[in-house]
Order: sequence, then structure tokens, then C-alpha cells
Amino acid sequence: MDDIKEILDREVRRFNSPDFIDKDPVQFPRRFDRLTDIELVSLLASTVAWGNRKMICANIEKMLRLMEYRPTEYLLDGGYEELPDMNIHRTFFARDLRAYLRGLHSIYKQYGSLQEFARASHIAQSEAPAWELAAAINRRLAEANPPATNLSRCLPQNLRTTALKRLNMALRWLVRTDGIVDMGVWDVITPAQLYIPLDVHVGDTARNLGLITRRANDRRTVEDLTSILRTFNPTDPVIYDYALFSLGLPPTT
Repeated sequence: MDDIKEILDREVRRFNSPDFIDKDPVQFPRRFDRLTDIELVSLLASTVAWGNRKMICANIEKMLRLMEYRPTEYLLDGGYEELPDMNIHRTFFARDLRAYLRGLHSIYKQYGSLQEFARASHIAQSEAPAWELAAAINRRLAEANPPATNLSRCLPQNLRTTALKRLNMALRWLVRTDGIVDMGVWDVITPAQLYIPLDVHVGDTARNLGLITRRANDRRTVEDLTSILRTFNPTDPVIYDYALFSLGLPPTT
């Protein structure tokens, strides 16, 4: 595995750089200074982060524009209830954004920030903090919305099997502390507790390198791959997301 580690370390040095920011959704939470704004934009930007990156970024911009670039105030004032029906990004619609923000409103009114909610939910004591946080948020979403509301566009509901790619990516932004791309504004968990944000590109690259063999891009594969990456860098395994993601991108992305 030493040769694979050498490849990954080299690619991390290439891609974990300020040049990465301008074409990636991480640019949006980085615009803000207040913790609550950074958290909210990280969560919402990651929620729609699938598909073409240019389209993703355009639609995150649209979402922030709807919030008048004041995400915390928009959330706490309940402005989302006046949001007209529209498409936000692919299969994510205004009704999904409203449902998500209702649950987050409940969290922020009680705890003041998502990090304090995560702390109160004891995610640091879990072997899988991202899934623990997702379960806690899902409970709040269910409480804040009518019973028939489809919440699967907000966060996955099948937490036993989902790779939870988008929330794992948001946590990478919030927790990693090297000060290059990721923001490191959370201390409720450490970078060592993060899991790799697994998508098709990352999974295919990891298989091509011989790091994993399972074909499914599911929670078990996330756990297997992250376990291997922890042998390369026990304190910061998810730094290799830069290498695996960027190596897996098609040339036109």
C-alpha cells in the first residue's frame, strides 16, 4: 500500500489548495464569517451537491439569493414559509427546502447553532458521528413537518445503508482544520472521526487503486474505505477526499 499512499499524498498536495475553492460548493459557506451562517450554508449547499458542479454552484447561488444572503435571519424569521413553489436543484424543490428549514428552525431556536445541537446529541461519543447527527436531525424534521411530508430530499432516511455522502462532505468543511479549503469551525468532533464523502467518482477511483473491492457505494463501503485511509493518516483520513474525488473527475467537469 505504500505506493498507493505516495500517489494519494501527491494528489492531495495538488488539489487541497486555494485553487480548488472557486469551482467547488465549499466557496459558498466560505463567504460567511458567523458560525450559524457557515453551518446553514454548508448543510444546504451540500444537500444539493450532486450532478454537474457548474449547475450545483448556480443553484446554490439561487438558494442564497432567495434568502437575501442572510441565511440565519431567514431561518429564524420563518421566511421560508413564503417561498413560492419552484425547482431549486434537479429533484430538490422549494417544498423540500421549506421542510428542511422547519426542522432546522426548531434546532436553532433551542440550541443556537447546529454544533451545539450536535454536542447535545452526543455525536462525538458515536463511532459514526455523521449518521448519529443525521438521525438526530431527521427526528427534528419529522417533528416539525406534517406526517405525510417526504423528508428524503433533505437527508437520507435509510441510515443503516446510506453512504451519507453530502452530510459527510459538509462535516469535512466544518471540521477539518488545515486552513486551506476546509473551514474548521467545529470542535464537537475531530478530523480523525470523519468519514470519506463517497460518491461514484470517489468509489471508482478507490476501486481502480485497489483500496476497495465492493461495488456498492453504501455505508459499509464508506466504513471500509475510511478504515484503510486511517492507516495512511490516522488523525486526518478524509484529507484523501481531495485526491480520490479529483482523480475521479471526468476531464470536462
